[in-house]
Amino acid sequence: MSAPPRVLTVAGSDSGGGAGIQADLKTMLALGVHGMSVLTAVTAQNSLGVQGAWELPVEAVRAQYRSVVDDIGVQAVKTGMLSSAEIVETVADLIAGTDAPAVVDPVGVSKHGDPLLAVSALDAVRTRLLPVATVATPNLDEVEQLTGVRVEEERDLRRAAQAVLAFGPRWVVIKGGHLTAEPGVAVDLLTDGSHEYWLRAPRHDNRHTHGTGCTLASAIASELAQGRPVPEAVAAAKEYVTGAIAAGFALGGGIGPVDHAWRLRRSGAEGG
Repeated sequence: MSAPPRVLTVAGSDSGGGAGIQADLKTMLALGVHGMSVLTAVTAQNSLGVQGAWELPVEAVRAQYRSVVDDIGVQAVKTGMLSSAEIVETVADLIAGTDAPAVVDPVGVSKHGDPLLAVSALDAVRTRLLPVATVATPNLDEVEQLTGVRVEEERDLRRAAQAVLAFGPRWVVIKGGHLTAEPGVAVDLLTDGSHEYWLRAPRHDNRHTHGTGCTLASAIASELAQGRPVPEAVAAAKEYVTGAIAAGFALGGGIGPVDHAWRLRRSGAEGG
């Protein structure tokens, strides 16, 4: 039996299982690829927030990456929490030497507002990481953090995309999930500067959305690994994450996770 396409996530661990490495691997399994991981940091995290974070040594990050890529190989790479400028630079160099598409989720803060990237690392993200990205997937807060562009209306998404593209990624998805200009609709903009795709989906009234950014980026990487072109990969990933948000469930006393297994649960219910 031949192996499925392989996707490598380079990110932090979420002990609560809703985001980070855990969300990435669940997404990859749900979408039919073999997920592999490079751990950059360990967090103590639950539905209420991040109680602690411990960065791994750069040598450990590099060794994990080389172990996987040199032996098993990859069809796509996805990055999440990279924590420090040194790790950002190291991962950027590793991706630059890897012949596979890279999806960069420039994680700055957690769903609860806890910082996951040092302010001193922002310049490394701009000048080293974004230039090696096939697709960058910033949310509106990350756009403002990286470019200074504040998005308040849907028409601002185009200006935000241009500002991010100026740093060098081939494509950018500006995630407009925090915009409420169009009631009941969540809109994202995908563009490479020449072609635009406005992706609209129902906005679900569900507060349990922990892990949405990680899940979307991992879904895009999974679709790219299976050979889909970027516009098709992003559209399919948007459909998957929309379903996962709709099925999100409560855990603990705070914000619960999206449901990475929503399709499996739905097919099981229909089959039963």
